[in-house]
Amino acid sequence: MTAKTQQLRALLASGEFLYMPSATTPIEGKLAETAGARIVYTGGYATGASRAITEPLLTMDEQVRVAGEVARAVAVPLVADAGAGFGEPLHTMRTVREFAAGGIAGIHIEDQLFPKRAHYHKYVAHAVPLPEFVNKIKWACRERDRVDPDFVIIARSDTCREFGLDEAIGRVNAAAEVGADLGLVFPRNNSEAETAPKRSKLPLIWVQSRGNRDGRPIYSLAELQAMGYRACIDAQLLLGVAVHFMKEALGEMLQTGQYTRIGDNQFTALRKDIEDMIGLDSYYDVEAETVEKDQAEAGSRH
Repeated sequence: MTAKTQQLRALLASGEFLYMPSATTPIEGKLAETAGARIVYTGGYATGASRAITEPLLTMDEQVRVAGEVARAVAVPLVADAGAGFGEPLHTMRTVREFAAGGIAGIHIEDQLFPKRAHYHKYVAHAVPLPEFVNKIKWACRERDRVDPDFVIIARSDTCREFGLDEAIGRVNAAAEVGADLGLVFPRNNSEAETAPKRSKLPLIWVQSRGNRDGRPIYSLAELQAMGYRACIDAQLLLGVAVHFMKEALGEMLQTGQYTRIGDNQFTALRKDIEDMIGLDSYYDVEAETVEKDQAEAGSRH
């Protein structure tokens, strides 16, 4: 067990509704933590896009590395997208080990075909048979119990879009029987969104799919809490907002030769915020007590 897995377990047991913004860089993780997020999330979509590829092309090592870099930058626990476990039950056991060793506090594992295909982003999901999914979750939970019993396993089903809520909830409930800690499904409309938490044997996480093209609703955190969800993953917020404003800034510079939307005083304050988040003053303190002190003492002897 680790401090962060214990911290995540305590948060889940507290009854507090948990907001989990997706971060794929340490500075995004620090931003989320500074803003007050109690948990940070590293999603596959955002990780793939931030590397100018697609999530299905990510390897386990890449996702562990990206999530681990964010996890090490923050004091709060991090939950990561582990896709379809990167293989069969044996591979999924190693996935649990590697994410746990990387400092991640929990992962979600889905019931999609591995390797995933790019047309997943067009909502074409290839679900594996139920026994195969349950077996993968079972062995993931066994490895969790061996490596760190506080490490969190989230069972995710992508079958709702194609086969309906009954199938997705049935799969999550089957995963509950073999040790999964939380569930994650993708209700398609208001009725399914309201029904899902009532029918699940596991506490459910809602995924806020901003910009989705299949009509999935977007809710406020208060609405999700009222419906009975345990947490909300905000999968595209930071990535989307960053791309939007970077496009605006670069467009203005290339069209006009200057950037005016943030004034000099605002940029000075912004740089101070960045430097505070990365702990720059603490680095100054170390240098003042070491190399600068040594240099000053050497100078005084001459």
